[in-house]
Parts: sequence; C-alpha cells; structure tokens
Amino acid sequence: MSRSFAVTLNALGLYAIAFVLAAAFAAQFLRHELPCPLCLLQRIQFALLAIGPILNIRHGPRPSHYAMSLLAALAGAAFATRQVLLHIMPGDPGFGSALFGYHYYTWALIGFCIASVAIAAVLLFDSQFKSDDTTQPKAGTFARVAVWLVIALTAANVLSTLVECGLGACPDNPVDYELLKRRL
Repeated sequence: MSRSFAVTLNALGLYAIAFVLAAAFAAQFLRHELPCPLCLLQRIQFALLAIGPILNIRHGPRPSHYAMSLLAALAGAAFATRQVLLHIMPGDPGFGSALFGYHYYTWALIGFCIASVAIAAVLLFDSQFKSDDTTQPKAGTFARVAVWLVIALTAANVLSTLVECGLGACPDNPVDYELLKRRL
C-alpha cells in the first residue's frame, strides 16, 4: 500500500466518522432526542477516533497515529457496551429510538468494532510507513475537506453539549437544553 493510498483511506475513514457525527446530530435535532451522558462519551470517542487519520493526512502514516485511533475505538466500544448492557433486560425499551431495529448505542458498538478491525488491518501494510523523500506531499482537497468536516462537526458537538448540559453535570435522562432553560 502506497502512502498516498493510505492517506486516501484515512480520508475515507474521516468521512465515515463525519457521517456518524452528522447522524447523531440529525437524531438530536430532527427527532428531538437529546444525548445522554454515555451517548456524549461515545460522540467524544468518535471525535477522538479522528485524531489518527488527521495526523496521518497531515504528517504521513505512522503506527503511533493508528494506535491513538485504536485506543479511542476500544474506549468507545467499552462505553457503548456499557450502555448496551444497561438496556439488555427483556422488556427494557432502551434509550432513544431505534434505527433498523438497533438503538444508536448498539450501532456505535458495531461502528467501534469495525473501526478497530479496519485499523488493525491497515496496520498490516508496512509499505505505507516507508518514505523515499524527506518532504511530506500535501494532502489533496478530498482529504482536507474530510479533516475540516470532522473538526467542524466536533466543534458543533462541543457547543451542543454545552447548551444541553450547561456548566454542570449532564442529566441522566435529558429532556431539554439546560442553558436555554435558564435563560427563559
């Protein structure tokens, strides 16, 4: 695998992360489903999952960059597993609505597991870590757009969480935005 192909794969990974973050926003704003604290932790882990690909696009592929993303995926899988286990009892309706029969936290667990396997698979190709020249080629528009899209969605998530939770702890079962409620 060439370095440029590895950068393209990293950009595709960023687009996948952007899709997940955008889907979470869609559920939040279109379906009026505020994320619970565990949901917010999973969103953070998806944003942290993007650090490795962003660094790979900026500085070239390195095993340490992939390792950061792998650790984020494992932590995200742990948070999602915790939430799945909270709602596994028969008769428990789960938190939020379901999409294709699975709740968002179950989809998050599936996504983190897929990300872990994908990162491990990409790490098998050592040739991406070899560079013939000392200058790092500039990332193309496709990769730069992916980086800025994930950064924008992450910033929007941070602002949304601030409005939802205020400066205190987030409620276990949020029903409205704390900062907006205080202002009214």
